[in-house]
Amino acid sequence: MIMREQRVNRLWSVVFCVAAVVAAIVPVAAAEAAAPPGSKGPVGWASYRQLDGMAALRGPSETRQFSSYDRTGRNNDGFDGKHSCLRQVGGNCVIAEREGAGEIESIWFTRDEGVVTKTGWIKVELDGKAVLKAPLQDVVDGKLGAPFVWPLVANRGDTSGGVVIKVPMPFRKSMRVTTQRNPLFHHVVYRAFPDADGVAAFDPKDPATDVITRLRAFGLSDPKPAKPGAATLRSTVGIEPGATARVAELSGPAQISQLRVRLPQVVRSPAVNDDGRSYGPGGSSTFTVAVHPANTGVRLTRRYDPHMEKQRANLLVDGKVAGQWYRGSELGPMTWADQSLEVAPALTAGKSKLTIRNEFVSSTVDVNEFRYDVHSLVNGTWVRTDVMDVGPDRPGEELSHGYRVEKQLWQGRHYLYYPTDADQVTASDDVLTGARLRISFDGNTTVDAPIGEFFGSGLGEYDVRSLMFSMDPTKDGWYTSWWPMPFAQRAVVEIVNASGTRISDAAVELTSAPDSTITERLRPNGSTGYFNATHRRSVTEVGKDWLFMDASGRGVFYGVTHSMRGKLPLATQTPRFYLEGDERAYADGLRTPIQHGTGTEDFYESGWYFRTGSFAMPLAGYPAHEVGGDGCQFDCTGAYRLMVPDAIPFNTALRFGIEPGPLADVQSDYSSTSYWYGQPRWTLRQTDRLDPTDLASRAAHGYTAAKETVSKLTSSFEGDDDRSVASAQVTATTGEIGFTITTEPKNNGVQLVRTADQARSQQRVEVLVDGRAAGTWLQSSGNADQRWLQDAFTIPAHLTSGKRSLVITLKPVRGSAPWWASDYHVRSFVEPFEPDRSATVRVMPENLDWSAPDRGPNIRDERDPVSPTNGKTGG
Repeated sequence: MIMREQRVNRLWSVVFCVAAVVAAIVPVAAAEAAAPPGSKGPVGWASYRQLDGMAALRGPSETRQFSSYDRTGRNNDGFDGKHSCLRQVGGNCVIAEREGAGEIESIWFTRDEGVVTKTGWIKVELDGKAVLKAPLQDVVDGKLGAPFVWPLVANRGDTSGGVVIKVPMPFRKSMRVTTQRNPLFHHVVYRAFPDADGVAAFDPKDPATDVITRLRAFGLSDPKPAKPGAATLRSTVGIEPGATARVAELSGPAQISQLRVRLPQVVRSPAVNDDGRSYGPGGSSTFTVAVHPANTGVRLTRRYDPHMEKQRANLLVDGKVAGQWYRGSELGPMTWADQSLEVAPALTAGKSKLTIRNEFVSSTVDVNEFRYDVHSLVNGTWVRTDVMDVGPDRPGEELSHGYRVEKQLWQGRHYLYYPTDADQVTASDDVLTGARLRISFDGNTTVDAPIGEFFGSGLGEYDVRSLMFSMDPTKDGWYTSWWPMPFAQRAVVEIVNASGTRISDAAVELTSAPDSTITERLRPNGSTGYFNATHRRSVTEVGKDWLFMDASGRGVFYGVTHSMRGKLPLATQTPRFYLEGDERAYADGLRTPIQHGTGTEDFYESGWYFRTGSFAMPLAGYPAHEVGGDGCQFDCTGAYRLMVPDAIPFNTALRFGIEPGPLADVQSDYSSTSYWYGQPRWTLRQTDRLDPTDLASRAAHGYTAAKETVSKLTSSFEGDDDRSVASAQVTATTGEIGFTITTEPKNNGVQLVRTADQARSQQRVEVLVDGRAAGTWLQSSGNADQRWLQDAFTIPAHLTSGKRSLVITLKPVRGSAPWWASDYHVRSFVEPFEPDRSATVRVMPENLDWSAPDRGPNIRDERDPVSPTNGKTGG
């Protein structure tokens, strides 16, 4: 449909950068040098310090995951711990290990509804040295001190059911993560580098206080360094249903650093699940909040339960009376209430921090408090500068604000409703799901997503706070994005009103800064990608993963906002059964997932169906849960996950999805908006292929192997193709292997992709290239049920650049399992190129026979035994 363009009540103005003003709340360290083209990307704390360089594309590196996923393809992802340990060492459980350089990015656990005491200690060994060994519960409770403090660590209260460690821990030679006892459910996400150039080993004594400060301001200010010359363009529009309004047009080269939208007609979604505390006579609460030093006043908004009538408390700011909290008895039970107090600038001007004290005056029972939103008046605009989320399930928030309560009478959780007109809620949801934000950069539209989901909530206006976007549902609140969006010549921002509701007085602000280097970096062969927000919505298909994205080219994936609308009636025992689905990611055409998770709420770093309710963390959150109302027929869930340190780079393609239900078998209505940067050209070219089971291929590559056997394997790959069965010959070798491969001389490294049998774990060989050591190829995990595997080893450029061929030697490590292989694909990392139309993204071994009938769900394959006996030996 061709939309008519409408420009109504438009006001253009260029003002000083609001983002820079807000960012002044939190001191920002000087920007570090951007990662050079073809690099590993930011390493260590630079992952959080170089957010202005998120658009930079990367060279040969991978982001992979160990987890406790069910190797049979079923749903036993940790319930009994069967798949949780890669191996046992001295009775302890090894859950992750790698030979070579890399970086641990994210560790997640859950068990016992989020209490991980029974796991015992966790030990992280990097380069053979233990950098962390302590009781896991103490670690996630923040008892070790910086850098292992909130929000770089979090316990089950912070995440509503899971525990996380988000401290980036780089290593140069090896890593291993071990727990004292079987941890049941877990993920360990790590990056794998081809060499250790530029990698400084993790220093646990570095407190990284600047990173902690920045992360604690998540969802409140721009986490990126301010750019010189930044200016803000403002527009106000009204848009009829079916119309499109162009709200901004910018000239480059430049980079958008902040985008804000305010929709005055939209009302907040009424249902809120929150925890809080109360105090009685003689009691009080005290905490500190951040404000803008250039403020001309501060507004505090308190959320409370009004069914305790006639609550009255004095508000003190830095020891001086600033007002009084009071509400009568006009609101009944099952409702939330907000009250706002504006603090005179005489008490706030010039300050960046205030000490708030609330003192009990009177009440029929007590004075309760669940949350305080803090807004600073800056240049005539109210800007949210802090949130004090109160409650026993907010330990990190309370600790970071120095919260304390005296003479507490109660603590707990309420699921209540704001008294909101149902028709207004329906109209608001219609706007947030039907009106789309559309952005074109240099003539190509790469952002086209519903306004609500783009800013973190696809189910309505809920409170969202994340590192890269936020949604403020309070009075005069803005929806804000801090994704850096570079463009060389022109950026066009539009709102497409595909809803059935007129949009009135929509305000849009874009902050950008000129950058003369962007033109060169954004060329087709350049080092920078365009920002993409890819939206999808449909009913899920049984047996198929819901795809967040399925794109070809090169890029970096940074996360997703996901809206799940279940279709199981509430009368069923498990209306949230769709949450049993695992996420799976496939990079550069590999058939084996590089990441395979353990459940939907686990992916969003929570647990147990989001045990206690909504939560917000810098990199994950759960803002919305609707049940049988507010636009949700049955059970609906809204969540987001940002993968900033653990971003997934790709060179030819990325397919990232999640099962709707334990076997992708629970039909639901899903929508999602994925955030990533990319360019259409590829940087990985196939230059050779070796079939060690074929005599002609062996001869052509000078293939030799000692102590080799050959057998036939009929099985499936892990992941969303696990019902398809393939057969082929495979070799198993316990002696030295040698062969010669062809490469592209102008390469930046070479990748060997092995198709193999993974029935045996701990397959390990030393890799030599032209007689020089290239590292250890380790396949530490195994799967005796879904035995086909594709894994990869990247040879660093200093061993491959300028060469047309390489002599490869694989030396099995003593004590390791036999080395299995059915096929080797050889791919060279090269300058970006346009792939042929006939080029296929997937690595497709020609010797695999897919004519065997597919197996149904949960049907175990009938295969040859693990140990081959019907093959030949020799080279």
